[in-house]
Amino acid sequence: MRYPALNDLIEETGDKYSLVIVTAKRSRQIVEANINDDSHIINPVSLAAKEIGMGEVEFLKTTQQ
Repeated sequence: MRYPALNDLIEETGDKYSLVIVTAKRSRQIVEANINDDSHIINPVSLAAKEIGMGEVEFLKTTQQ
């Protein structure tokens, strides 16, 4: 099983659409921050998903009615 599990990430963000948006935005931030750092290669999507799963990424949860 891969960490973090998709179901856990969806539960953390509220729904799969929010998960996609939060992951994409965080991934872009990671890429922009490491643009001059070629010392190691990191998959920004994997790193963003890990950070979301650990609760290190703050975002506004929306409620659907």
